[in-house]
Amino acid sequence: MKTWKRVAGITLTASAASAALLGGLFVYSGVYDVSATDQHTAPVYHLLETSLRRSVKLRTSGTEVPNLEDTGRVVAGFKLFRSHCVQCHGAPGIAPQPFALGLTPAPASLVASAQEWTAAETHWIIRRGIKMSGMPAWQYRMSDEEIWDVVAFMKVLPTLSPADYARWSREHAETPSATPQAPITSAAQEARLGDAGAGKKALQQYLCATCHAIPGVVGADKHVGPPLAGIANRQYIAGVLPNTPANMLRWLRKPTGVDPLSAMPDLGVSEQDARDIAAFLYTLREPQ
Repeated sequence: MKTWKRVAGITLTASAASAALLGGLFVYSGVYDVSATDQHTAPVYHLLETSLRRSVKLRTSGTEVPNLEDTGRVVAGFKLFRSHCVQCHGAPGIAPQPFALGLTPAPASLVASAQEWTAAETHWIIRRGIKMSGMPAWQYRMSDEEIWDVVAFMKVLPTLSPADYARWSREHAETPSATPQAPITSAAQEARLGDAGAGKKALQQYLCATCHAIPGVVGADKHVGPPLAGIANRQYIAGVLPNTPANMLRWLRKPTGVDPLSAMPDLGVSEQDARDIAAFLYTLREPQ
């Protein structure tokens, strides 16, 4: 029995090592075409689709769904849908914008998605986004109530003909006003930091890793801004502000208000996201 277990263990280990080696050679060879002009192969597509569905299902078990039948909520969801969703996904009788036509994988038709996914699953996907698909995490751009509004409209979407959708567009022509950025509060309030774990995720959502090398955050290999390793130990922020939590929040929310010539743009960082990001940045200390 012991010999059988040893042979089985060696066989499994050798098989796993061989599979890893072959996979590494396949990736390193460059054989797989990553261009957006070629769709994924059928096996890759089905692997990604199965992973998506199983992942979402696992993470939405027990989600409490609010009342989605309210007419006002449905109309509010339609306005948000028209402002943020139709550009990539299209709508009945409405084509996506040209930039979306080249996305790979192609953005799903939300008429079909509304029939295939539950309300809880749709909410999770809108809120969290999907890696490697172009679908952003809207929790950083819409409130949770607004996301449920979109879900409420999507339940109605499959019933709308192109003529119906055009009529809704005429009747509800105004677009929702952008959620105003909360004013920067007093220094005493600004000094309260948030959750470092949430801040690490927010850094990715605000594209900080495209310009800065950040410990623990995956991003581009080439950077136009300074690395953020050890930023908690630095005496100044951006070379002009004393490094305090209040000033860090001020810089994150309105960098051009501190330095009009700064290359760092105003990204519309919310107050809570700024508190979370600052909390994470203050974990980045140089060894003493």
